[in-house]
Amino acid sequence: MSITNLDAPPVVAVRAEGLAKAFGTHRAVDGIDLDIRTGEIFGVLGPNGAGKTTTLRMLATLLAIDEGRAEIFGVDVSREPHVIRQLVGVTGQYASVDENLTARENLWLFGRLQGLPSPRARRVGDDLLGRFGLEDAADKPIAQFSGGMRRRLDLAASLITRPPLIFLDEPTTGLDPRTRGQMWDTIRELVADGCTVLLTTQYLDEADQLSDRIAVIDRGRKVAEGTPDELKTAVGDSTLQVHLADPGDVQDAVQVVRRVLGSDPVLSPEQARLNVALEQADMAAEVLIALRTAGLSISSVSVAKPSLDEVFLVLTGHETDADTTKEDRR
Repeated sequence: MSITNLDAPPVVAVRAEGLAKAFGTHRAVDGIDLDIRTGEIFGVLGPNGAGKTTTLRMLATLLAIDEGRAEIFGVDVSREPHVIRQLVGVTGQYASVDENLTARENLWLFGRLQGLPSPRARRVGDDLLGRFGLEDAADKPIAQFSGGMRRRLDLAASLITRPPLIFLDEPTTGLDPRTRGQMWDTIRELVADGCTVLLTTQYLDEADQLSDRIAVIDRGRKVAEGTPDELKTAVGDSTLQVHLADPGDVQDAVQVVRRVLGSDPVLSPEQARLNVALEQADMAAEVLIALRTAGLSISSVSVAKPSLDEVFLVLTGHETDADTTKEDRR
């Protein structure tokens, strides 16, 4: 099959129905559906082990699909993997560059491996070095690169053939906040240039900042999907966050919230913290008065619009690994 004319690509870039993958008795992906529109950043959010990378690897033809089916720009992933590989660029969690080569040599090598004539591979490589701010380090060995430089080079390598769809599997893992911000800008520029991006991440702020829509997955299943605002609204109009002075009062506080609101708060792994979803912000006063009446002391309290942290807690009952460690690393 020849590649269709992508000057006018289909409205749906990726369509997956009932995707499943098992490793022995463990179902790493268990019936996931996805519809990713052309020209958007679609985030797949979940903790380590949720099935994000396995889903991406099936869509990229790097793993066989056990159950279900998937199409990319109308091309069946299982039936025509050779076509899919021409439509997709993949950047994994760890840089795949050759430590023994310079940045320029790496990009030239990737170009040649993808069938570009040597002169064109050099031209494309030099253009990408400039685009990603690596021209000053073009002839340095990769061993001298920082983590952020390696990630930018890895992303540049995935763009050598200008694929219309880019899979980014946790592209900012291990990066410092400044370099993460630079990567976010680069990802936005890719979409502005006409690419569609599928982004997997365990960072709630990253999904919130970048994604047009988000699928939340946990234990191999999709538990929610929508825009960041839609997901937050589903949790409630506002969120009351309460830190109790005595961790031993948590269960008594849960009973108070249940009596006032008719629903349970979400308990955070952080000691003595409750997140209470509110349909209206002024309901916070009723909860606080009831807690005081019950003799439960509070060390701090805040009311704000729901964040993706609260969304994830409500949907899964636990935080992402990134939030639990409070650090931007795995």
